[in-house]
Amino acid sequence: MSQTFTTDVAIIGAGPVGLFAIFECGMLRLKCHVIDALDTVGGQCAALYPEKPIYDIPGYPHIDAADLIEKLQAQAAPFGPTYHLNQQVTALLPTDDGGWRVETSLGNSITARCVIIAAGVGAFGPNRPPLDGLEAYEGKSVFYLVKKRQDFAGKRVVIAGGGDSAVDWAVSLAEVAASVAVVHRRDKFRAAPDMVARMQELSKSGKIELVTPYQLAGLEGADGMLSGVVVETLDGDKRTLPADAMLAFFGLSMNLGPVAEWGLDLDKHHIAVEQSTCATSRAGIFAIGDVATYKNKLKLILTGFAEAASAAHAIHPIARPGEVLHFEYSTTKGAPSA
Repeated sequence: MSQTFTTDVAIIGAGPVGLFAIFECGMLRLKCHVIDALDTVGGQCAALYPEKPIYDIPGYPHIDAADLIEKLQAQAAPFGPTYHLNQQVTALLPTDDGGWRVETSLGNSITARCVIIAAGVGAFGPNRPPLDGLEAYEGKSVFYLVKKRQDFAGKRVVIAGGGDSAVDWAVSLAEVAASVAVVHRRDKFRAAPDMVARMQELSKSGKIELVTPYQLAGLEGADGMLSGVVVETLDGDKRTLPADAMLAFFGLSMNLGPVAEWGLDLDKHHIAVEQSTCATSRAGIFAIGDVATYKNKLKLILTGFAEAASAAHAIHPIARPGEVLHFEYSTTKGAPSA
């Protein structure tokens, strides 16, 4: 049943940066409604790697993605956000009083003074390797994400890719899998140096096999269950790696979806913003996190957190015209309250 709502800020995207934006807006007494296409909060952290450790969150030497989302949601909870999950924003329309109306795929309408787009990379999906018969194995023994590390306990795992996800999961799964083989077309990996070093140490001790320079060539098995992964060099030398499961990490295909039709200045599938305020080219619309871009932008969660604070403070005079905002640290304001 469709409903109509009115709020100060509509946040599009319930990933970590969107959740922290609720807190930053709440500290300025701005109410938020949050819309996300997924059926749960957390964005990529929840959908793609809930058990993956994150090492660059201040105050946490490491924290699993799912735990980070839980803490961010708890941090936002005192401000009473309203979540509209499992629905996509289909339209973003200006209102007569200078605000915006957000319409969703479930027929809901949310009128807000300002909008924060925290949509990550937009609609995302895995880049699939071009292998014959791949579809028969997907979801059964070929995967593009790890939801639970224990799902691979005691299994022979082949990991394809050379980026952070491939390296991180190779190191992690080496603790529980029967065997881990990493297939990459080059000897060098595009991942954090410390994690690459850890993987190489595990390779020396025999816990990980580095299969380089090779690339995927085929799959062997029956009824959707793998028995082996065929790999080959550029010279055509082939070998078969025993496998019960394959993880393919070739990045995400990014698609802004309806965002691309909202009349915002774009820069290569990202929204161009003013760095100091995160304001877009349309008044009252802001963008933060991975979807936002400016010169020398660092795509880090902590960058997105800072952008959430900047956007909230830029929004306050729009949502509360004439109300003087005295900047205060959270230690001065005391415990958050709705």
